[in-house]
Amino acid sequence: SESTSADYYFNSYAHFGIHEDMLKDSVRTGNYMRAIMNNSHLFEGKTVLDVGSGTGILCLFAAKAGAAKVIGVECSEIVRTAEAVRDANGFHDVITYIQGKVEEVTLPVDKVDIIISEWMGYFLLYESMLDTVLFARDKWLVEGGHLFPDRAMLYLGAIEDEEFKEQKIGYWDHVWGFDFSAVKRSVMQEPLVDFVEETAVITSSCCILDLDLRTCTIKDTDFAARFKLFVKRKDFCHALVGWFDVSFNACHVPVTFTTAPSGKTTHWKQTVFYLENVMRCHKTDTIAGLIAVRKNAKNPRDLDVKVQYQHCDSAGKSRADASTQFFRMR
Repeated sequence: SESTSADYYFNSYAHFGIHEDMLKDSVRTGNYMRAIMNNSHLFEGKTVLDVGSGTGILCLFAAKAGAAKVIGVECSEIVRTAEAVRDANGFHDVITYIQGKVEEVTLPVDKVDIIISEWMGYFLLYESMLDTVLFARDKWLVEGGHLFPDRAMLYLGAIEDEEFKEQKIGYWDHVWGFDFSAVKRSVMQEPLVDFVEETAVITSSCCILDLDLRTCTIKDTDFAARFKLFVKRKDFCHALVGWFDVSFNACHVPVTFTTAPSGKTTHWKQTVFYLENVMRCHKTDTIAGLIAVRKNAKNPRDLDVKVQYQHCDSAGKSRADASTQFFRMR
């Protein structure tokens, strides 16, 4: 049921393994630390809200940066551990934790000066807390207040991935002597979250979503965007790949990090959408089309993705018929 799925999502964040992965992600945690700690002039004496505070690491950064009051809202049982960590580090008088859903809790203040949150999910939006951050922004953020981070950009590229596609998709053609191609069709519809080598990327990248968290609305997270990728070398194309960048532009010196294949690895990895038709690409060819992303009607933490694409030569002449595929991240 929908409630069971939501309960699972929140309860899964009570397990320490998830938080260990996130804390050890030096790109994630290190850039949040730099954005907050190197901008103590923004935090000094201010009231800060952390949406989805987890073990409380962002609350600790904010308190150490001089915030007068830090409020962490967290739905899972991990909040008890966060309180113990807070007390062990001498911030009992600064940091307050509230267990519950942001949409349902009452804060001890009317307004906050800064909202911090690590809300991003795989492919930026899968199981993300962006809707909750925007709810908190509209309800509690003072006019002229800051969001950390305040911008997110989602990108698309294309890759050569014959070996792994054969392992993951081709396997279902013959399973112990039986035809399992019906399973293959279902597997094709599930994007793969995994590390993609930079050398596998055969095209330029294209930004398909640019969110300004200061002004965007929940409606902006269901979107359709055109893309055009330019092939950089002669190779086969087996999949599209997605990743995102996040930036903290309120900082004295803006802080940005990427989850691209060219960057340092993160726990978000990259998201691979395998294509039914393998494209034989030549340098200066293009792969262009439309991608539509929306929250699933039954479970809004899942994503439905539709991709239409066409492979053309440098003169714009089609090398193959246009194709349409549907995916679901769940």
